Amino acid sequence: MKIGIIGLANSGKTTIFNALTGQNIPTTVYPTTEAQPNVGVVKVPDERVERLTGIYQPKKVTLATVEYIDYLGITKGDPQQNRKVLDMIKDVDAVVHVIRAFEDESIIHPTGNVDPLRDAEKTVELELIFSDLELVEKRLERMEEGARKGKKQDEKERAVLLRCKEVLEEEIPLRRVAFNEDELLSLRHLQFISIKPEVMLLNLHEDDIGSEKGSALVEQLRKRFELPVVALSGKIEMEIAQLGQDEAKEFLKDLGIEEPAMARLIRICYDHLGLISFHTVGKDEVRAWTIKKGTTAQKAAGKIHTDIERGFIRAEVISFDDFIKSGSMAAAREKGLVRLEGKTYEVQDGDIINFRFNV
Repeated sequence: MKIGIIGLANSGKTTIFNALTGQNIPTTVYPTTEAQPNVGVVKVPDERVERLTGIYQPKKVTLATVEYIDYLGITKGDPQQNRKVLDMIKDVDAVVHVIRAFEDESIIHPTGNVDPLRDAEKTVELELIFSDLELVEKRLERMEEGARKGKKQDEKERAVLLRCKEVLEEEIPLRRVAFNEDELLSLRHLQFISIKPEVMLLNLHEDDIGSEKGSALVEQLRKRFELPVVALSGKIEMEIAQLGQDEAKEFLKDLGIEEPAMARLIRICYDHLGLISFHTVGKDEVRAWTIKKGTTAQKAAGKIHTDIERGFIRAEVISFDDFIKSGSMAAAREKGLVRLEGKTYEVQDGDIINFRFNV
């Protein structure tokens, strides 16, 4: 899973990136059009993998991973920089939109003052919408030119593009539109940005963590944008990320924070994207695999290897909870908890699966 971190310049994006990845990339209060994105890959915390590892003592443990990309800040009235950012985020799976809610005189706000709702609605979200609108208009122009030259046009694509144009002109992001599968297929090659799943991250001053002010801002953003909203202090979370495991636990306890930002954000992104994990186990390796909810057993097998999907016969399946209660796979088999499932079985979160195949 690839997640892009976007937001206004000086909103704390790189601080958030450092907190999520444990890196120590220098932050800057001066936006630039030359800087390249920061990239970091982190392992997805999974207590089930830890439990399975303790039982199997495998030679190798492989967790699912998330790749975070920290892009340049978006600046109102700077089309050169904004275009560069928007072009780069087209291949991400989801977007984390960092919204500044902290006051700090040493960090200049690009519009002069801190106003989270204004910054989210009137700058960043509009830039995403206008970028998509420009793309739609250019595509429709090319189709019209082709029609004048006698080239056959895809009327299905044209119809859905006109629908997109109408929505975007009303300053509504495409993620709010209920497209059917055929329409999504027609739009796939255009790589729209406002259609991507988004999570808003409210970057608070450390004194506002758990405050009424922070809670009120979160609720306002949720109602206005109909998106998941996470509130945290990037400064505190970055400090936590630089600590050892035991020190971090004590620090979190003292601050009344249940878990660090990395774990919280990954879980929310998984839920928002409709992702789950299944597991494969053995003495050689215990591994978590990420798939979409509703994925069939045969398609899930393809995550491991295309040959397994092609030669799929059956899937031996047991839920994680049933396995833990049984204590071992042998005991689970004796109790009849290991099931044989066919191609169309929908894999459930936490399933432990052994695929039978023949090629």
